[in-house]
Amino acid sequence: MLTLFQRADHLRKGSHELLRGKILATLFYEPSTRTRLSFESAMLKLGGQVITTENAKEFSSAVKGESMEDTVRVVGSYADAIVIRHFEEGMAKRAAAISPIPVINAGDGKGQHPTQAMLDMYTIYRELGRIDKFKIIMVGDLAHGRTTRSLSYLFGKCKNIEIIFISPEHLKIGEDIKEYLDRHQISWKEEQDLNKVLPDADIIYLTRIQKERMSQEQYENGKGKYILTPDKMSLIKPTARILHPLPHVEEIAIPLEMEQNDPRIAYFRQAENGLYMRMALLEMLLNKRIKGTKDTLPLE
Repeated sequence: MLTLFQRADHLRKGSHELLRGKILATLFYEPSTRTRLSFESAMLKLGGQVITTENAKEFSSAVKGESMEDTVRVVGSYADAIVIRHFEEGMAKRAAAISPIPVINAGDGKGQHPTQAMLDMYTIYRELGRIDKFKIIMVGDLAHGRTTRSLSYLFGKCKNIEIIFISPEHLKIGEDIKEYLDRHQISWKEEQDLNKVLPDADIIYLTRIQKERMSQEQYENGKGKYILTPDKMSLIKPTARILHPLPHVEEIAIPLEMEQNDPRIAYFRQAENGLYMRMALLEMLLNKRIKGTKDTLPLE
């Protein structure tokens, strides 16, 4: 992970056509802006090419009933790697099991979003200068939010982290995540009062209520419970950072001027970091450049 962070920092300076002649296929069965465009931009910046279908659920042979396995085997003969987002949990794993080329999971239902977790950790690394010894609050729809699930898994690699989960009662983090954190001796607890814990947090990780993954009644019971306002900003210490996987909706209600100028607001830098993190991942998979190298950056 630290080697990838170092490589992402290096790639900010220029990519030098490292993947010239390589082709990336992006298969997105769910809507995406940042993930799809950052992967495609990453490939282009590395000198490669992209073939894509923006809405594979409607504009691919899936409409005709073609299985994921057949689609992946066919696309695998056209490209050097596949990035896939699917509405069904576990579909990326199925695709990887049959694919002749590398498959990157760009989000599978309410399951996992591993590259988002990588860019989130990269952002913490860049903003705090470390990936251990911090307190993080995760806020919002933790039951359906695949970003918080994947990020929690990465915390198992780190030390001296305290996690506070804050969500509506019916949208709590899954028991499997809690058990995983316990196994890896990562401190966690659940709270209801956001104002109580904001002053001590180093990272505030906000998420939206995922209306598309629940009933209207569940959504109405969850929305508007936790909103970042100027009053709450006054509780957050100057060195803390606010992250969000985006898009954000009603959970952030601060003036545009504050959003643009307050250094604690890091989620647009976080989105930009996704480009360089995904460049590093693509280079690792397709160039094998950093495979097997030693971690050169210390865990502080």
